[in-house]
Amino acid sequence: MASAAALALTVLGTPVLAEDVSDGVTAALSARLFPMLDAVGHTPAAIERIAGTPEMSNVLAARRARRAACGADLVCRAQAMLWAPQEAAVLRRALGDETRLPTPDDGATAQAEREIAGINMIVRTYALGAPPTTAIDGPGTLSPQDQQSRLQAADWLSATPRAGSVQPLDPSIDYALALLDVSDRTDAIGHEPLTGGTNAAPTARARSLDWRRYRYGAMIVTGVGPEIAGEPLSPFGKYHIRLAAQRFARGDVAFILLSGGRAHPRATPFTEADEMRKALIERYGIPADAIISEPYARHTTTNLRNAARMLARLGMPADIETLIICNPMQSAYIESATFAERNMTELGYQPGRIVRRVSPTELVFRPSRASDRVDPRDPLDP
Repeated sequence: MASAAALALTVLGTPVLAEDVSDGVTAALSARLFPMLDAVGHTPAAIERIAGTPEMSNVLAARRARRAACGADLVCRAQAMLWAPQEAAVLRRALGDETRLPTPDDGATAQAEREIAGINMIVRTYALGAPPTTAIDGPGTLSPQDQQSRLQAADWLSATPRAGSVQPLDPSIDYALALLDVSDRTDAIGHEPLTGGTNAAPTARARSLDWRRYRYGAMIVTGVGPEIAGEPLSPFGKYHIRLAAQRFARGDVAFILLSGGRAHPRATPFTEADEMRKALIERYGIPADAIISEPYARHTTTNLRNAARMLARLGMPADIETLIICNPMQSAYIESATFAERNMTELGYQPGRIVRRVSPTELVFRPSRASDRVDPRDPLDP
């Protein structure tokens, strides 16, 4: 029997299917990473308007010709999926002219720019071998045969009709989604719906909560991922939950919000927020409806960004303060100018404002609604 890699090298045709099919995983990933382009895919009239402008029509024709010229060269076809700066500018303007698409606080054009850059980032990292931002990201080490197999599968998938897709406009979005899928890097949807599962009880409590009864809306406990395979919770993580339990006992914090994803070490089966939650319940007797898990963050920057998103989703008023609880070294780093610069470099904004320091392990933090901006340039946690 021929291997998948051998088939990728020898089978050049793409089956033609009569009907679009729904794909729950790809649909969820599309909505999470590319909310604006995903909305276009569900609005045929928007696709027609965007594709029908002379400027966009010329760009799309040039992109089709570029892919066709590659023939069966899969690396060439991957390169042809990239949006050149001039092409991106045309698409950005076209999307900005649409008035009914999801728009964040910084506007439609800025969101369009992030989504186009996200496509390019995914293609470069997962198809063309560009190094990922950090060692815990990316497709991992692959043999040439496995890489070829993934490129062929992604190429076929991007050409196979999917219901609700923006494929009629351009296949690059579905190509990027397929690259993540065939690489088993669908991390961005691994805990959906975020208000269900272990978060169902705190979500229900938040609906009827009088937030102003509490001095702080939440205590954000940042993760410090383990670096040893098979270790569910790092030594610093154990210290963080002790701090959290001790602080929560005062009774002036509505929720403990635990932030940490499945990041360290690479390919770990443990989600840090889930492990911290278990420990708080089992070791310290903290009620389950007082603990919110934010299971996606992979960096300190996104610990705070994702916490801000989660609290907004739960309905915490924007003027209520929170606490950041962590070890003294990480706390000092979060308060530093270096961290503020890192936020601007990696996020493009500050996820909130440090109001004051309470102790070596406690900072008062006011989240920013800018944190709601979706950025697929980090496709594992956009």
